[in-house]
Amino acid sequence: MNEIEQRTRQWLEQAVIGLGLCPFASQPYGRDQVAIVVSDATGEAQLLAQLSAELRRLDDSAAGERETTLLVVPAMLADFLDYNDFLDQVDALLENHGDGDAYQVASFHPAYQFAGTAPGDAENYTNRAPYPILHILREDSLSRALEHYPDADQIPERNIEAMNRLGAAALKRLFAGWRAP
Repeated sequence: MNEIEQRTRQWLEQAVIGLGLCPFASQPYGRDQVAIVVSDATGEAQLLAQLSAELRRLDDSAAGERETTLLVVPAMLADFLDYNDFLDQVDALLENHGDGDAYQVASFHPAYQFAGTAPGDAENYTNRAPYPILHILREDSLSRALEHYPDADQIPERNIEAMNRLGAAALKRLFAGWRAP
């Protein structure tokens, strides 16, 4: 396992699962159904081609084999605004893939910032990661999980409250351990 994958796994285990940011992540991760793919892309066309290939891999595998994929992008999109703009191309690719509604992409970035927040606000850590990440989710699996989870629409608000309780200083220290030197 390379250093990028190792840091991503630490973030997934300690933040996403450990802090309870995604109540659905633990089970597929524990069953080794989460693929972590480190992209070598240095350009948008190359990254879109890799994303398309990962969508096809998910198409060709059962959810019990591969539930989801984290496409980690260490060599580009370091600027959050560039990353955020790139998500429009990701959405267009998803719309043109298969029936257009089989997948969605959740976005994570080292400098993730919600509209109306300051860069250092704790709530931004709900979507911060050691590298830019495109998290490919199966829509049908997500829908099934949400059906059986109480108050699923409150997950983002609970995550924001949890991050605010931990505080930006503690989160900054925690996340520093996963960042590339």
